[in-house]
Amino acid sequence: MSVFFTDSNSELWYTVVDELGIKYISMPYMLDGKEYGYDLGKTYDADAFFSALRKGVKSSTMSLNPQQYIDIFEPVLKDGQDILYVTFSSGMSGTFEFMRQAIDTLKQKYPERTIRYVDTLNISMGAGLIAYEAAKLHNSGASDDEVIKFVEDFRNEVAVYFTANDLMYLKRGGRLSATTAIFGTVLGIKPVLSVSKQGKIVPVGKAMGRKKSLNYLLDRFKQEAENVADYPISILHADCEQDAKYLESNIRKIVGEDATIWVHPIGPTVSVHCGPDTVGIIFHKANK
Repeated sequence: MSVFFTDSNSELWYTVVDELGIKYISMPYMLDGKEYGYDLGKTYDADAFFSALRKGVKSSTMSLNPQQYIDIFEPVLKDGQDILYVTFSSGMSGTFEFMRQAIDTLKQKYPERTIRYVDTLNISMGAGLIAYEAAKLHNSGASDDEVIKFVEDFRNEVAVYFTANDLMYLKRGGRLSATTAIFGTVLGIKPVLSVSKQGKIVPVGKAMGRKKSLNYLLDRFKQEAENVADYPISILHADCEQDAKYLESNIRKIVGEDATIWVHPIGPTVSVHCGPDTVGIIFHKANK
């Protein structure tokens, strides 16, 4: 049986990863010139991180190099086990070329072992929900082929919607044009963004002001959510807990108090690109 991997850009909370026995790759970020790796909330001080961002401390993300991937994967192969890696969207980072170089090197060294990976075409808990369900399937004894097929199907059933407050973070990361970011900031227009089938961040709507943008998220949930009793609903926030609570209370009015709703901070490697006061919802939808 293979060893199941995901990465910290899935943003599954560490308690869930520990419960399911998932191994994860800690994706790096820079803050004020120092490199860190996200540990899925185990020691992450969200208050300190967002305080630094609000003060204008320089932040960025970075790719792992091939040797770092080798250092992560080789102990598993050396132990005589195979690897199945459920990744965040390959359309959002150049790190996957380095990963492929590492895998090619390891295949030559361990020809009897397999390293397989499948793209969620998503980010944050969009990838996390897919990895979560895939890990449960893997733990039930499903083959790697079955898990990969599941991911390729299920990734079309995950909805991701989020809205950002400071559009300049999205502009700096190339997620919004400079014109859209500047005019949106001046006019108070809040874009609502999602993830395309190609694994890219795309605008899907806009609202005048913060409250209307939150209600836009709720409207998308009302229109699209399905099988909410079978899958967790995730609400993530970048230092705006009250907005997350507003979404949670209104979602519970729709789906009932027994629904599983995960609420936690957005991790640093994603927050570097979306900025403080971003809030989003992730849920199961119909495959369209």
